[in-house]
Amino acid sequence: MTGMEPPPGVSNRPNTHVLSQKNEHRPYRRPVIWALVVIAGIIFGVWLSATPPGVLGKADAVGYAVCHRIEERSFHVHDRPLPMCARCTGIFLGVITGLIVFIVRGRVRAGQFPPLRVLGVLGLFGAAYVLDGLNSYLSLFDAYTPLYQPHNTLRLVTGALAGLAMITIALPAATISTWAEPLPLAPVVSLREIGLLVLCAAPVIGLVLLELPAVLVLAGVISAIGVVFMFALIGSVLFVTVMRRENTVSRWRDLTLPWLGGLVFGISVIGLIDLVRYITTGTWGGFDITM
Repeated sequence: MTGMEPPPGVSNRPNTHVLSQKNEHRPYRRPVIWALVVIAGIIFGVWLSATPPGVLGKADAVGYAVCHRIEERSFHVHDRPLPMCARCTGIFLGVITGLIVFIVRGRVRAGQFPPLRVLGVLGLFGAAYVLDGLNSYLSLFDAYTPLYQPHNTLRLVTGALAGLAMITIALPAATISTWAEPLPLAPVVSLREIGLLVLCAAPVIGLVLLELPAVLVLAGVISAIGVVFMFALIGSVLFVTVMRRENTVSRWRDLTLPWLGGLVFGISVIGLIDLVRYITTGTWGGFDITM
């Protein structure tokens, strides 16, 4: 045995658990905190002042970054289209519905992906979304004969199913990257639980299809929140990765700075897309398919 070798039974590798604990409780440096707060104030201030006024105006600006906003493919409050088309409205209502279900069921910190049989069903949700979207898009061209007549009900339903699949995959992916001890289960672990998820989304879809003005306004705002949430979720993972704080979150308050960074990322991306689209089109309105 040389002098550099450890005694029998003792490893010379670093104790990763101890290192993780040290990193877990190491606070962010004050200059980093203040820099992020200042940047957030500037980004949020510029975006709020440069986008259309009012709550629905801000929701329009969010939808403008991710959706074509074609009026003929959107639900309307009187003569005003919602911030996103029927399909995008469904997607992000599905995201928020799934998130609420996971919070209520204590699965929001789930750190495993669903089993294969569940992933297969989620894949079918995605396939329905793609098929309906492709059929709807190709129907814009006179040379195409649609497989079936596209309509907003199908757009909303297939979008909502895709949104449920999206949050079911995205949430554990983010949890695995951020939490020190994710829960050792998936957000959805069985076909029965997928059924429960769809059952929870059904009344949301039904309420939108009633097309009551107050409900549609609420749906438009919530779907816009869903867009911001998804961008912020991605941004929070990027933040902890750049700051080298992966797997260090042990309390909900530890997410304050990562989520602020995520919101800065989300609003920045949304604002940049808004800017490019507005410079290109000169209007906050949707694309015109009647031209």
